[in-house]
Amino acid sequence: MIIKTEKKDGITIYYVDKDYDDDALKKVMNKKLKRNQIKTIIDHDADVYTADEKLLLRFRKNKLNKTKIQDFYDNVIQFAKGPTTNRGSASGSTHKNVKENPKIMTNILGYFDGFSPKQKFIFKQRGKPLPKITVRETRFLQEYPDKFKKAIPLIEEIDHYYEKYIPAQYTLQKRKARQTPFHISNTAFTTVTTNVNYQTTVHTDKGDDAEGFGNLIVIEHGEYTGGETCFPQYGVGVDIRTGDVIYMDVHQPHGNLDIQLKTKDAVRLSIVCYLRKKIWDQTRGKTKKFMVAHNRTLRNIKKSSK
Repeated sequence: MIIKTEKKDGITIYYVDKDYDDDALKKVMNKKLKRNQIKTIIDHDADVYTADEKLLLRFRKNKLNKTKIQDFYDNVIQFAKGPTTNRGSASGSTHKNVKENPKIMTNILGYFDGFSPKQKFIFKQRGKPLPKITVRETRFLQEYPDKFKKAIPLIEEIDHYYEKYIPAQYTLQKRKARQTPFHISNTAFTTVTTNVNYQTTVHTDKGDDAEGFGNLIVIEHGEYTGGETCFPQYGVGVDIRTGDVIYMDVHQPHGNLDIQLKTKDAVRLSIVCYLRKKIWDQTRGKTKKFMVAHNRTLRNIKKSSK
């Protein structure tokens, strides 16, 4: 709930307190949010602080370049629409077997830590041990390097506003990114997650750099309503649209509201850029020469299995 509001340099600053305690919060974790659980939806430039003055989110409208947005969308959307079952509790699933999870359109670009079941099978089939360093190129980067290259300008712009609006956390994260060759261009990110028309349950992000700050942008196609990104414990959400940027504390429970598609071609493509800590843990101090050799080994294993 909002306990205080003020204006500064055209920015609305909100201070919020918890609508309910941590024990009550547990009852909504890994469940989909309902609209009556969120009291305030923000659709303008705003900063939101908790009652103890910790930054919860910083939201700015119409910042991103339209050409870069379109280039990213054109080169990524087909891959981003590929279904997967690997999101577990964030998709509302309670199944221990990943294959039993609901199919949703969520995918990753850039680099990742950990091999897929298919990759593990290939190593076993070839009689080769799994590498100790489990960092790898994502399938998109490996199979569509030209498309990935065309997506980078938007990622770099997200990085630019991250540095501008959240400088302290950005500096810590960028330092880590510089220490590993497995990062995206000249950014503080190793990885990008894309989601298409996907309502997450209430969750906290895992695997990202705890010293950094989360970020989210959205690209719209066609017409839809909903999808607002919300922090249920504080009863506040943000309506993020094409061109907007939001930087937020993703270690606070959050999720988005339901999405109502108004046209057959409607797409809500959400994009999250971040640094995966295990990538940094495993590869800090490694050289670009090491990265090239490591990637070549994994690519050759894949080719030899065909």
